[in-house]
Amino acid sequence: MVYTIPGIRLHVLPSSSFHCGSDRRSVVVAASNSSNLSFLLRKNSLTRKFLAGRSAYESESPSFVVSATEKGQVLAPGDGSSSTDQLEAVDADTEDSNISQSESDEEQLDDMTEKDFVTSAVLVEDIAVTEEEPSETLPDISKESEAIRQISIPPPGAGQRIYEIDPLLKNHSQHLEYRYSHYKKIRESIDKYEGGLEAFSRGYEKLGFTRSDTGITYREWAPGAKSASLIGDFNNWNPNADVMTRNEFGVWEIFLPNNADNSPPIPHGSRVKIRMDTPSGLKDSIPAWIKFSVQAPGEIPYNGIYYDPPEEEKFVFQHPRPKKPKSLRIYEAHVGMSSTEPMINTYANFRDDVLPHIKKLGYNAVQIMAIQEHSYYASFGYHVTNFFAPSSRCGTPDDLKSMIDKAHELGLVVLMDIVHSHSSNNTLDGLNMFDGTDSHYFHSGERGYHWMWDSRLFNYGHWEVLRYLLSNARWWLDEYKFDGFRFDGVTSMMYTHHGLQVAFTGNYNEYFGLTTDVDAVVYLMLVNDLMHGLFPEVISIGEDVSGMPTFCIPVQDGGVGFDYRLHMAVADKWIELLKLRDEDWKMGDIIHTLTNRRWSEKCVCYAESHDQALVGDKTIAFWLMDKDMYEFMAVDRPATPLIDRGIALHKMIRLITMGLGGEGYLNFMGNEFGHPEWIDFPRADQRLPDGRFLPGNGNSYDKCRRRFDLGDAEYLRYHGLQEFDLAMQHLEEAHNFMTSAHQYISRKHEEERVIIFEREDLVFVFNFHWYNSYSDYRVGCLHPGKYKIALDSDLPLFGGFGRLDHDAEFFTFEGAHDNRTRSFMVYAPARTAVVYKLITDDVAPIDVAK
Repeated sequence: MVYTIPGIRLHVLPSSSFHCGSDRRSVVVAASNSSNLSFLLRKNSLTRKFLAGRSAYESESPSFVVSATEKGQVLAPGDGSSSTDQLEAVDADTEDSNISQSESDEEQLDDMTEKDFVTSAVLVEDIAVTEEEPSETLPDISKESEAIRQISIPPPGAGQRIYEIDPLLKNHSQHLEYRYSHYKKIRESIDKYEGGLEAFSRGYEKLGFTRSDTGITYREWAPGAKSASLIGDFNNWNPNADVMTRNEFGVWEIFLPNNADNSPPIPHGSRVKIRMDTPSGLKDSIPAWIKFSVQAPGEIPYNGIYYDPPEEEKFVFQHPRPKKPKSLRIYEAHVGMSSTEPMINTYANFRDDVLPHIKKLGYNAVQIMAIQEHSYYASFGYHVTNFFAPSSRCGTPDDLKSMIDKAHELGLVVLMDIVHSHSSNNTLDGLNMFDGTDSHYFHSGERGYHWMWDSRLFNYGHWEVLRYLLSNARWWLDEYKFDGFRFDGVTSMMYTHHGLQVAFTGNYNEYFGLTTDVDAVVYLMLVNDLMHGLFPEVISIGEDVSGMPTFCIPVQDGGVGFDYRLHMAVADKWIELLKLRDEDWKMGDIIHTLTNRRWSEKCVCYAESHDQALVGDKTIAFWLMDKDMYEFMAVDRPATPLIDRGIALHKMIRLITMGLGGEGYLNFMGNEFGHPEWIDFPRADQRLPDGRFLPGNGNSYDKCRRRFDLGDAEYLRYHGLQEFDLAMQHLEEAHNFMTSAHQYISRKHEEERVIIFEREDLVFVFNFHWYNSYSDYRVGCLHPGKYKIALDSDLPLFGGFGRLDHDAEFFTFEGAHDNRTRSFMVYAPARTAVVYKLITDDVAPIDVAK
């Protein structure tokens, strides 16, 4: 009997795994549309005698000498400072005051002094995606891996520039100097004993399965195990066939020579596990460095798969990486739930159907969730079991590579939602209790357990954990050509309290003290150092809600090294406001939340992400329109007041978030057209340990998909919301206003409900009033001349009422207004956002309607 998994056919054999105590559910595995790996596994193979060859991990190996003698857990000292200074706002009269540093005086946040310069953005007749540079000007992707191996990452810098950027940090120099000295010590040890950070990050070439001309070597770090053997389809799961040997540092090893016909001793696609006698008993585990794992129908534990297809079947990347965008516009997506049908979608379908949609909308980056293998589908990919393996639900590793290559062909940067903040607590198909101890990859006891997430926490102070995680980051960038990461749960990593039940006020003592996990922060510095050293165009985004100072400052300057911080407070603010009446919205509150970020540290903002789309929460569209979305979204039927309000505010919320919220913008798939329903992963009924009963949804996939057909249907109002998103993205593409150095908020009028601000040579006018429209409304501006409408949320194409004349020209006149030297007069309809563009004589205006 044979069952099929995307690209691989496996014999059904009795499971030799033991019961796993964690709650996991079986899922439907969708067959790949591009299955090019179909074969029967060899059922029998000769029992081999163990051949004792020379190990690369011999006792005199410097790396393990260091591991045994020089690596210890380092506790963060107190910073020794009695200062209680709060974050200070940037002086409105200083240069570069376009970004707020803190939660202080709201007026200072808004009245940001401009830089007096004239931008030179190129205007186009129709808003369209700018053409990518010819591929021949970009590096040859086929030679990238070899070139990277030749790179020597420079030694650490002085780490002192953080004090120039933020003088308040001098009050905590004791803590920061200790942190940086610890980072430098680790870097120096890696350089001395491992041949440098580049070599250290290739742990997958030493541990796990490695292939040579003469056979296969398998190594596993499991110091707690008493004995170990490699088992699988290739030796009929015989634990006595291929017994492993252990060196003095806890690394188990075996070499399997090629067969007599020179074929590999383990056929491609074979199921493999390591059987260990541990302090917790006998157990079969998936190798920690496995590159692919699958779940057989009807089984709970996963099986490790030896994945090594013949050369002619391996996917070969053809297209170079796109250049790093100046303005980052991210489309957050989950491959499995990206089908319009109730099913688990495949990498191939996502490649062919969803990527063109993302490109058409005008996004320049796609952020893929749930890539690392996770046994529980409803964890959204955040309870990782196999860190080096792509999720088998959606296809094979080569299918994923094909998807990424197609994205690069379309000019899309591909980011991965990577999870290094915690690990699944599964004991059979994950890392938990891998060698029978709870202190293997993780902290032991309470410190190693996240009570809210029910998961295990890494010990970032251990040498082999650093090797594992740094190699993991390198693996996804090098092997799969991802262009960067969004690091999940970074706040949880950086503090021993994990940010739980803690309200960060901005007091610097909250960031630099005994509750800071220095080992974790140093790991983040190392991984950013590694990524930026080997891949200069890499993009790193950290999910941090605490506002850790120095988070987005380069490591050599003393920072943590991220390129962007995820600006998580904005989405929470919108949900907070949507629970209130329109009369209770405060314009200053909106401005304060959108601009409250640290000076010189870039942010990715969003109005809503996947968090707001999950069952139990509501999307912005659902908050605004609720059940009316089911009956009144057809354009041939009259809309209700709730629908009219919802469509108008949905557009305004997205545009003002992009306009003021940060240097990058993120949208979760489907939210661009106001997806009408939440995400509800398939789940069965569940009985909790305390006896409570949680009803499931019958393992239904009906709400674990995205109805892209709604946004494409011109007879539905969803289409207008999607068309506005398209126009919004392409306007940003043409002007890069998110990264413009010129930002000035000239008006935030509470009674009129009007917000006006400038970005580059664009003037944004928002009228949030629910019924007041203003004629001859005076708008302050910097540049003299003629303005025309560049984007109008009230356009009928976008589901609006068409109250504005797009042929109208608006001329400036001198005279101070709202602290601007000149102004022009406009009509500002209720619940409408309009962007005005400065027009020069030698170019035509942008026509968004086209």
